[in-house]
Amino acid sequence: MKTAMLLAALTALFMGLGYMLGGTGGAIIALLVAAGMNLFTFWNADSIVLKMHNAREVGPESEFHRLVAELAQRAGLPMPRVYVIDTEAPNAFATGRDPEHAAVAATTGLLDMLSRDEVAGVMAHELGHVKNRDTLVMTMVATIAGGISMIANFGMFFGHMGNSEDRPSPMAAIAAMVMAPFAAMIVQMAISRTREYGADKAGAEISGNPRALASALQKIAGPAAHLRNPTVERNPAAAQLYIVPSSVSDLFSTHPATEKRIAALMALDGGAIPPRPAMASVPRSSATRGRSALDPNRR
Repeated sequence: MKTAMLLAALTALFMGLGYMLGGTGGAIIALLVAAGMNLFTFWNADSIVLKMHNAREVGPESEFHRLVAELAQRAGLPMPRVYVIDTEAPNAFATGRDPEHAAVAATTGLLDMLSRDEVAGVMAHELGHVKNRDTLVMTMVATIAGGISMIANFGMFFGHMGNSEDRPSPMAAIAAMVMAPFAAMIVQMAISRTREYGADKAGAEISGNPRALASALQKIAGPAAHLRNPTVERNPAAAQLYIVPSSVSDLFSTHPATEKRIAALMALDGGAIPPRPAMASVPRSSATRGRSALDPNRR
């Protein structure tokens, strides 16, 4: 129901923007485009997101892959595909239409910065998204909201389309092109914030160490917000995929405030979650990009 309502709202934005740009014909074209994007994204969302980030897959020879395999087994999930992204910005995300077609990814910046227990907490959070079946919603929202922004930019560049008599006034069309991306962002924010709390709780249960996830969030929140992220610069809708906001202000973030998430995790550390054996610590590598102890290629 949540997915259907979300896609309906975004499709309505597509149609409204199409009408403003090209009248009834523009609305029909926008509806067809939205339907095509929804169908294509459902089957190919994971590939789109991973290619967007130039992610590279790692195999069982990787310690990072073995860590994710251990967490997936604890969570009772099928083994997801595991990817590494070569960027200094510390972050991670999960994608895929269902647990059987899921993928998780972490940046080399995150693997460099965190201890093994903290990395485990972060990846358990991402597996929490998979277990809660959030990944389809997250990925489709990012793709379709990005499409709305792209159509709005197209309209701003090329102006009104066609000569339809039912086409709205130029001022109305300009207002629609400005407001549509903001409306899409509001839809993202309304859906995403509660899902992050749910994934934090699921991640704490999977890893058995809410304090490690809280520590990871505290360490990566600042660098993730300030280090340059070319993917988000090209497609701002991608920011909602990550475990912490990237290059966006708290006002427009699709995530709850990091401090509130940390407080909720520390409350869980009071004994509500059954203890699990701690994972052995792995010495951290230097902060040099690409030299993570969990990065198999150590580039």
